Amino acid sequence: MIVVKVGGSAGIDYDAVCADLAQLWHSGQKCILVHGGSGETNRVAELLGHPPRFVTSPSGYTSRFTDRQTLEIFEMVYCGKMNKGIVERLQRLGVNAVGLSGLDGRIFEGKHKDSVRSVENGKIKVLRGDHTGTVERVNTHLIALLLDAGYLPVLTPPAASYEGVAINVDGDRAAAALAVAMKAEAMLLLSNVPGLLRDFPDEASLIRTIPAADVESYLEFAQDRMKKKVLGAAEAVAGGVGRVVFGDARAGQPISAALAGAGTVVQ
Repeated sequence: MIVVKVGGSAGIDYDAVCADLAQLWHSGQKCILVHGGSGETNRVAELLGHPPRFVTSPSGYTSRFTDRQTLEIFEMVYCGKMNKGIVERLQRLGVNAVGLSGLDGRIFEGKHKDSVRSVENGKIKVLRGDHTGTVERVNTHLIALLLDAGYLPVLTPPAASYEGVAINVDGDRAAAALAVAMKAEAMLLLSNVPGLLRDFPDEASLIRTIPAADVESYLEFAQDRMKKKVLGAAEAVAGGVGRVVFGDARAGQPISAALAGAGTVVQ
């Protein structure tokens, strides 16, 4: 079992990702695809007159502040345009993909955080009305039903809170929870950079390997959203996933390349 997470930033070649995934699927490799959609969500939010707001926590992590209107835009893009666009690509390639959000069947489930702490101008503020959380449970039964019936699950946030409220969750950490729950042999985190860079944005400074027992010490090299990817990698290997690879989704055969060791390998 391989869990592939592809991000939603500019420059990602979804055609290349889907073509590579289809080849693996037709060869008999069981896979689950998790995707994001942050770049398109930002663009649509601007067009709708509700631009994105990002907050930085006291621990240095950046995330989207998700009020109810933002959540609705998020669902429209992630669950609609992005998810169905990927499913359509896979269907054209002969893969019987099924697109679902983490809200469907409570595939991803966690606690609803209705407030978030944000550092603004050196001061810590508490922002209320947030719809975020962290995946704490995965409905492996539903995913196994799909896989056993020959479908390829294509999953995306949001998740469901324990009360059934939609919550925005980080896709990389959701993929990590999924990989642990499904006892995956590998998790690939594909984005618009070749891997974790020691000196961002210098791609020649790619870090090739990270010891599984020492992942969090590499957080100092992670910029912006890459911090969540490193955190997700740490959670995955701690939960028993064989290896995690930060790979490049901009061209070529991104999944095959990552499985062959291209990018940053955590093992």
